[in-house]
Amino acid sequence: MYFLSLLANNVIGLLLGLIVLVLFWKNMGKKSNTARLPPGPSPVPILGNIFQVDLKQPYKSYSMFSKKYGSVFTVWLGPKPVVVLSGFETLKEALLNQGEEFSGRAGYPILLEVTKGFGVLASSGGRWRDLRRFSIMTLKNFGMGRRSIEERVQEEVGFLIKAFSEYGDSVFNPNNLLCNAVSNVICSIVFGQRFEYNDPQFKFLQQGLDGYFNFLSSSKGQLFNVFPKLVWCLPGPHHHLFKHIESIREYFKQEAQRRMKNLNTDSPQDFIEAFLVRMLEQGDKPGSEFHFDNLVSSIWSLFSAGTETTTSTLRQALLLMMKYPHVQERVQKEIDQVVGSIRTPSLQDRQNMPYTDAVIHEVQRSMDLAPTSVPHKMMSDTEFKGYCIPQGTMVLPLLSSVLSDPKLWKNPDVFDPENFLNENGSFKKNDGFLAFGLGKRACLGEGLARVELFLYFSTLLQRFTFTATQPPEELDINPACCSFGRLPRMYTCYAKLRE
Repeated sequence: MYFLSLLANNVIGLLLGLIVLVLFWKNMGKKSNTARLPPGPSPVPILGNIFQVDLKQPYKSYSMFSKKYGSVFTVWLGPKPVVVLSGFETLKEALLNQGEEFSGRAGYPILLEVTKGFGVLASSGGRWRDLRRFSIMTLKNFGMGRRSIEERVQEEVGFLIKAFSEYGDSVFNPNNLLCNAVSNVICSIVFGQRFEYNDPQFKFLQQGLDGYFNFLSSSKGQLFNVFPKLVWCLPGPHHHLFKHIESIREYFKQEAQRRMKNLNTDSPQDFIEAFLVRMLEQGDKPGSEFHFDNLVSSIWSLFSAGTETTTSTLRQALLLMMKYPHVQERVQKEIDQVVGSIRTPSLQDRQNMPYTDAVIHEVQRSMDLAPTSVPHKMMSDTEFKGYCIPQGTMVLPLLSSVLSDPKLWKNPDVFDPENFLNENGSFKKNDGFLAFGLGKRACLGEGLARVELFLYFSTLLQRFTFTATQPPEELDINPACCSFGRLPRMYTCYAKLRE
């Protein structure tokens, strides 16, 4: 028995060794295509630099690597090379001057699992161009950048204020209410309606959204993106999450099919109906990107990105107001002077409220929500800074390297609205403000997000003073999750109505 056991162990060891050698050989076979990649830390076979990267805060590891290897360098996440771009000039040269070459979307496994490779966020090339052009046009038609979206947000903020007021002097967690309010704006554009905050279907959508971003920003999520087949075999909540999101996708498809039955092609009422009209116009045109797969995944992209980023920013903004009450008081003073206490703030007020505008921008800069942006992909073999980056290579723009650059900001390491004010107290733009990305892949919902952030933030501070359940000096403003995204911490607070 001992001999058989020893033999079995040796056979297993031999098989494992052969597997490693085969994978290493396959990896070495690709060397000719990667010989001129930028320098970087030395990888080990199969695993790459996985043990040299902090999976909880990979952007910090990349920042350290940039100091040693320069503004463009290579890390190996598992057996695949990833090129990291650091610093404003390098990002500008790549994403603006060579924007077409760097415009692809890397097919990282979590995104592919959720979108199936379809939709405006996950696609590249002609598909992405067609869907992005259509999405921007449709968002504008249904209010983005026009007065109608301002009215939608002002209406929704009324529901949010009512929900906050119901807590009176009681402590509460504002996250779900903020999420509901922000989500309802994108829902009004995509679905043509808002949801009641206690609507079961609305709650189901929000739960899927929370689970998705929490997994995406976790160490296990990072591991899934490197070794998807391995993590897929392991037990864990990600299995339930992907089933949940698949149910959401089915709901989106059913909504589209329901609308198709009674579609008025002359007057589409929302994003879904506009997409269906384009589908009918395209018919069986070869190569058309207007079909149900792209519609369902585009709905998910707009719904998820349009909800989580703005919600997280508002949650961090309120936390910072509690951490720095003198900033909150100054914002409220400006609101009182410009808007007063009777009418609701409007977009027109923003030009007369430089300090409030500066605070919102500084919240976005200092929180650094997406340190490495959404991964890009090379669309062709490309010469860049003396190196050759092969087609299909994943590229990470290190946005945090710009948002925290002491050459671009007065006080990069602390929350300071003065970063966006000149000596006269007027709002000052800064080219280094890359909270929405840069180039062809910059956030297509930037206009909508700017409207929401200003109107929600200024109206909430017009009506309430926010205080924490602990002294300001004890508040932790560092993010709770900070791998893919630096998600703000959950907290409870008081919202006292201002007189």
